[in-house]
Amino acid sequence: MADENKAHIPARYDLDAKWDACLDLGLRRFVYSSFAGAFTGLLLFRSPVTRWASVAFGAGVGIGSAYSECSHKFDGSSPKLTPTLSDSPPSKAEAE
Repeated sequence: MADENKAHIPARYDLDAKWDACLDLGLRRFVYSSFAGAFTGLLLFRSPVTRWASVAFGAGVGIGSAYSECSHKFDGSSPKLTPTLSDSPPSKAEAE
C-alpha cells in the first residue's frame, strides 16, 4: 500500500530524492574541492600551514556551492537567474 502511494508522489514533493541528491552533491563537491585545494597547495605553497589552509578553503568552497544548489532544489526555484519581461529594456515606442 505504501509503495503504491509513493509511486504517485510528484518529483517536486519527493523529499527522499532531494535529500539523496543533496548528500551526494555535497560529498562530491567537498571531496573534489579538497583535492583541488591540496593540489594547489602543493604547487604554490611551501609551509604546511598554508597548504592546510588551501585544503580548508577548497573544502569550504565545495560545501558552500553544494549548500546553495541544494537550497535551490528545496525551494523549487531554478539556480540560474532568468530575465523577466519587466527586466527588459523599453522599446522605442514605449520610451516616446
